[in-house]
Amino acid sequence: MIHVEHLVKAFGDLKAVDDVSFDVAAGEIFAFLGPNGAGKTTTIQMLTTLLRPTGGSMLIDGIDPAAQPHDVRRRFGIVFQDPSLDSELTAHENMELHGVLYHVPRRTRAERIQQLLTLFELWDRRDTLVKKFSGGMKRRLEIARGLLHTPKILFLDEPTLGLDPQSRNQLWTHVKHLNATEQVTVFLTTHYMDEAERVAHRIAIIDHGHIVAQGTAQALKEQTGAESLEHAFLALTGTTIRDDRADAADQMRQVVKMWRR
Repeated sequence: MIHVEHLVKAFGDLKAVDDVSFDVAAGEIFAFLGPNGAGKTTTIQMLTTLLRPTGGSMLIDGIDPAAQPHDVRRRFGIVFQDPSLDSELTAHENMELHGVLYHVPRRTRAERIQQLLTLFELWDRRDTLVKKFSGGMKRRLEIARGLLHTPKILFLDEPTLGLDPQSRNQLWTHVKHLNATEQVTVFLTTHYMDEAERVAHRIAIIDHGHIVAQGTAQALKEQTGAESLEHAFLALTGTTIRDDRADAADQMRQVVKMWRR
């Protein structure tokens, strides 16, 4: 479903992503882990057509995101790190707007909205303004919205950041259910190692723009002799505290680029 080969993204002399290769199978839950500034968000931005790669190749469902961005966008849903809902609209209005933008037929749209809001336990709150929602409810709504146009792939960029344990557990229960019942391929990033270990079928760890390890959680633990995925992660990436200046620079350049269009 996702094929990435020798992918590179450079900003001047800085290589935010440097010779990255991996594959994600259809129906797989794939975790892409790394410290702040490791290149996770830059990679997702390239896969989701927000950035053009400097080198290498990538395919989403057999299509090149750089060459055919419009075709690729129909095939994925995405939940960004930062909230993207319109807080002045209701939950149902946010869903409806997304459906219109993705040209989901009216009848199909109504059925799909009810199905997803019910699944994510938001149907009874469909007419409530989003600004009155809790953080967990907003995240569930964002994921429901991202699935409205029946994408083959769902990108989740730190979707549980700031949520309490109950909300995190509930969210992943819903995502795993959709993965099992609709065979949605899930590509996720998270800093919660317990989530990745519990949810992901396979994991890739990126550091300083390079993939340093790939495999199941168990394989990574065996490779490093660690008792937990968190300890395996630290063994592979070190214990030095990182900042996210590289990712922040990437995103600032993207904002400037969008304003210039």
